[in-house]
Amino acid sequence: MSHEAISVFDIFKIGVGPSSSHTLGPWRAAQRFVTMLQDRHMLHAVKGVRVLLYGSLAKTGKGHGTDIAVQLGLAGDDPVTFAVDQIDTKIRDIAARKKILLLGTHEVDFDPAADIEFLITESLPFHPNAVSFLADMHDGQSIAETWYSIGGGFVVKEGDTGSEKDPSTWPSP
Repeated sequence: MSHEAISVFDIFKIGVGPSSSHTLGPWRAAQRFVTMLQDRHMLHAVKGVRVLLYGSLAKTGKGHGTDIAVQLGLAGDDPVTFAVDQIDTKIRDIAARKKILLLGTHEVDFDPAADIEFLITESLPFHPNAVSFLADMHDGQSIAETWYSIGGGFVVKEGDTGSEKDPSTWPSP
């Protein structure tokens, strides 16, 4: 596995949790998934979204707020700036309305009880903290990405091979 240089500012993070692997990581993965859809100009073509939690994320996800984290990430909320006293209100609203506003701009049907699956007997081979996002599009196509929450709030998308940072920009070796 490749390695990546990080600083103390990468290690110490602001975010919700009891666990950066089970809350901050999945929140960031959900943000990146919907941002990818937006960057590809596909966000407004999404009809619905499903979330599959595997392994450790499935087994301890309810207790560690993984289900809450992915909903807030899909909604485009930032774990650093989102007011924690608004989390319960927002999550109750999504559940009651059975709709979510992806990246705060595109509303789709979303029932957390049905659209977040806790696959407690399944694990993916790369890492025990895995989450897959599935977007069903209005044209019948589907888009999926799997992310791994590898600890400390860091996430890796399945298929990524290495650091996105250019080593020539690191301040010291």
